[in-house]
Amino acid sequence: MSSLHLYLASILIWGSTWYAIKLQLGVVEPLVSVGYRFALAALVLMAWCLARRMPLKFDARAHAGMALLGLFLFSSNYAVFYYATEHVTTGLVAVVFSTIVIMNIAGGAVFLSTRVTLVMLLGAVTGIAGIALVFLPDIARFPGPGIAMCVLGTALASVGNLVSAHNQRRGIPVVQANAWGMTYGALFLLVAILAADMPFAFEATAAYVGSLVYLAVFGSVIAFGCYLTLIGREGPGRAAYATVLFPLVALVISTILEDYRFSATSLLGVALVLAGNFLITRPERRPGPARPIVPGPSVSASPSLTCSPDRAGEVDERISRQMESPHRPG
Repeated sequence: MSSLHLYLASILIWGSTWYAIKLQLGVVEPLVSVGYRFALAALVLMAWCLARRMPLKFDARAHAGMALLGLFLFSSNYAVFYYATEHVTTGLVAVVFSTIVIMNIAGGAVFLSTRVTLVMLLGAVTGIAGIALVFLPDIARFPGPGIAMCVLGTALASVGNLVSAHNQRRGIPVVQANAWGMTYGALFLLVAILAADMPFAFEATAAYVGSLVYLAVFGSVIAFGCYLTLIGREGPGRAAYATVLFPLVALVISTILEDYRFSATSLLGVALVLAGNFLITRPERRPGPARPIVPGPSVSASPSLTCSPDRAGEVDERISRQMESPHRPG
């Protein structure tokens, strides 16, 4: 898949998972649902790897990297956001989480030596400002206690992005890294659930089971596969702009299914988000190869370096005779 297809797949799938997550709320504790989600995703990915005969054996150092991926991207960030949503609205979560673009740009520059441009930073800031305008009513209520947890959850996810980029640089394939990472993430979530003494309830309804399967297969297996591959190709900063765009997809779905209405302020925010997307994803202009300098008609060679056509023919003939004569050892 091209980078554009990976980018669009990440945005469209994650934009639609917000509605699927709503269908998970109710009987089952959210953290338990997240544990089910990544356990199922890990099983699907492991089965895929076995069916395709992809290698699943890695050394201890590689497993350490994949365990870190599971800790930061497939478990701890979700646990922190779960507790944060008890204090803040989902709109404010989206605004804070969009700052992962800045975190990824800074972290990539420091730890991965990725190139940062002024246009990239301008695009990131423009997009974050746009998301803030879209969710301005939520920000106006500004519930303070959950802000720190939202920032912490975003930082954990950003570290997970950088870990994935580092793993790919070490040659660990994305699919196998995600399979092991989600397995480790499910185990970390299991520990957290047991520590919190949460009951392992399950809601055997079409809405819950269907949304769980969608979140595991599409929201985890496919979306994370596309997004983390994009990180390896384009860098953490450019790829992370998908997190700014997918709340807009969620709002479009909400407009269709939940009668959401865009205001003039939110439409201005959408325009800023799209402008930021244009700035951060446009191709970089790289200098082309050096063009040879061809002297024009007005440039003439020095007379001392020129020879007549007759003289040049004599030189060529002499060289040819020397090459054809037999070699005589000294």
